[in-house]
Amino acid sequence: MSNYIQQPQQIERNSFDIISRLIFESRPDYRFVDADQEAVIKRVIHTTADFDWLDILYFSPDVFRLIRDGILRGCTLYTDTTMALSGINKTRLAQYGSECRCYVSDPRTIQMAKAQQITRSMAAVDLALQESGEKIFVFGNAPTALFRLMEHQSAPIAVVGVPVGFVGAEESKHDLINSGLSCIAAKGRKGGSNIAAAIINAILYRMPSGAGGEG
Repeated sequence: MSNYIQQPQQIERNSFDIISRLIFESRPDYRFVDADQEAVIKRVIHTTADFDWLDILYFSPDVFRLIRDGILRGCTLYTDTTMALSGINKTRLAQYGSECRCYVSDPRTIQMAKAQQITRSMAAVDLALQESGEKIFVFGNAPTALFRLMEHQSAPIAVVGVPVGFVGAEESKHDLINSGLSCIAAKGRKGGSNIAAAIINAILYRMPSGAGGEG
């Protein structure tokens, strides 16, 4: 049997070294706008092994500062799937007094969706908006959640909008980019809950660690 690396931090370091090398070899003229965008794009590539992400992520002006400041103030992140919820580093998030919630399977959501004949993702957005406090929405799967949020014309701190798919996904992200909301969005059909979580984690890992956290 071949020797293989078993230490997780070393595996990750090696992966990011390979990503940097492959970008340089295949796109020698490519330049990241700044270190924040580089961290997010490389982590998404690390998650997917897909270098198309060099070209399809959109970042609105000042979005990184807005998300970081919101997390430091103790905001709530709302995801559209339990997969995105599970993928976000909630221990790191809690160090800043913030938390993450997903209401897609909440009994109140199920009741609202049935009564109004809408998707549970839409009802989960409605439920989240009823709560007080500052909010960041993190969508990786449900275009209807993204459309619903924009219908409300609410003003969350920011939106991570990367729904994947063929029905409404591309259109919902296009509308988000042009909505005036502070956002990170994926152009086209690609996306996913793993992408949404990777984006948030990339931001968290560039923030100073809290008490007891990793550097």
